[in-house]
Amino acid sequence: MRNRSIHLSILSLAFATIACAVNLPEVEELPTRSSATATLHFPTPQEVLPAETSSIQIEKLNLVELYQSVNPGVVTIWTYRDLNGSGEDQSPNGQGSGFVIDREGHIVTNQHVVIDADSIEIAFPSGFRVWATVLGMDPDSDLAVLVVEVPAEILHPLALGDSNLVQVGEFVVAIGNPFGLSGTMTSGIVSAIGRTMESERAAPTGGIFSSGAIIQTDAAINPGNSGGPLLNLKGEVIGVNRAIRTDSFTSSGDPTNSGVGFAIPVNIVRRVVPYLIADGAYSYPYLGVQSISGNALNLRVIEELQLPENARGAYVTCVTPGGPAESAGIIGAGSCSADGFTPGGDLIIAINEVRITDFSDLISYLIMETQPGSQIVITVLRDNEEVTIPLTIGARP
Repeated sequence: MRNRSIHLSILSLAFATIACAVNLPEVEELPTRSSATATLHFPTPQEVLPAETSSIQIEKLNLVELYQSVNPGVVTIWTYRDLNGSGEDQSPNGQGSGFVIDREGHIVTNQHVVIDADSIEIAFPSGFRVWATVLGMDPDSDLAVLVVEVPAEILHPLALGDSNLVQVGEFVVAIGNPFGLSGTMTSGIVSAIGRTMESERAAPTGGIFSSGAIIQTDAAINPGNSGGPLLNLKGEVIGVNRAIRTDSFTSSGDPTNSGVGFAIPVNIVRRVVPYLIADGAYSYPYLGVQSISGNALNLRVIEELQLPENARGAYVTCVTPGGPAESAGIIGAGSCSADGFTPGGDLIIAINEVRITDFSDLISYLIMETQPGSQIVITVLRDNEEVTIPLTIGARP
C-alpha cells in the first residue's frame, strides 16, 4: 500500500486508471527550448470546417455534420514489435487513435500508444495507410507527436479549442477506434475538470510524477480510444482521451467503459506539442514537495495535523532536499519516506494570489501557468499565520 504522504509529483489515486490503448492478443542538462516552436500554427474551426459555415452555424452543428467534418482528421494507429529480431512480424501487437493537427503531417496521440513500437502504421479514414515517425514523446502529459509524409489532400487538421473555457455539464463527443472499430463516435458530458492523475514518468525520489487539469467525461471511452480527440459541439478538440476508471473487464481481460474517462486538456497540447516537434521533449515545472490529495484532507486528518477546521490547501508533508521549495524556505512536516500524517508542515493556500484549495489545484496551476525559471509567490499557512514566500520554479529532474 502506498504511503499517505505523497510527492507533489505523485498523487495516490483511490482507484486504478487504465490506459485505453489495445494490446492485441496475437503477440505477446534539459533540451533547449527552441524559438522555432513559437511559429507552429494550429488551425482554427473556420479553417477546418467548410468556408460557408458561420460562427452561429458552427454552434448549431448537429452530430452528423460534426462527425462528417471531424472524422477525416482522426486516424487509427497500429504498432508493431520486432520480437524475434527478424523484422518480419506482419501482425500489429497494439492499436490506438490519433488526430491530425496541421498540414505538415503532424499527428498527436498518447505516448503509451507508441512508446514500445518498432514500427508505427497510420490508417486514415479514406483507407490511405502510411508509416509514421515519432518526433517526440512527453511522459509527464502522456503525449506523443508523430509525422507522416502523405499527399496534402489526405490531411484534415482538427481545430484546437480552449480547455480553460470547458465547463462541467458541457456536451462532448469522442471519436476513435475502440477495440479496433475505426471511426467510432460516442457522446456524453464533461463530468468534472481539474482532476489529477499519475503521469507516465517515474520520479527520481520514488513514485510517479503527476498530470494536472485533467478533464473527466462520461462519453464512452474503451481500449483503442487512447490518443483520440474529445471534442465540443463546435468541432474543436478540447482534450486527448487517455484513460478510464473501471472495475469491469471483458472475457479477454480488456477493461470496459464505466462512465468515468479522462482526457488531457487541449491547452497542455498547445504548450507541449510545439516543443515535441522542435526539440523532441518538454520540460515541466517542479516545486519539490510532497503533499496529500484533497480527498484525504478530511476533518479527522485536519485535527491530527492541528490545522484550522476550515483549512483548505495543499499540505506539505515534506520537501525534497535541494529542490526549489527547500531553497525558498517552505517547511515540510517530516521525512519524505514517513508514513501517516505529521503536524508541522506548511499548508499552501495560494500561488500568485490565486487560491489553492487542494493538491489538484496546485498541480494544475503549476503545469498550466508556470514553467522552469518562473518567479512566483507562494502563500502558506504556518502556525495559523499567513506567510508569503518568493520562489523560482525548477525543472522536473
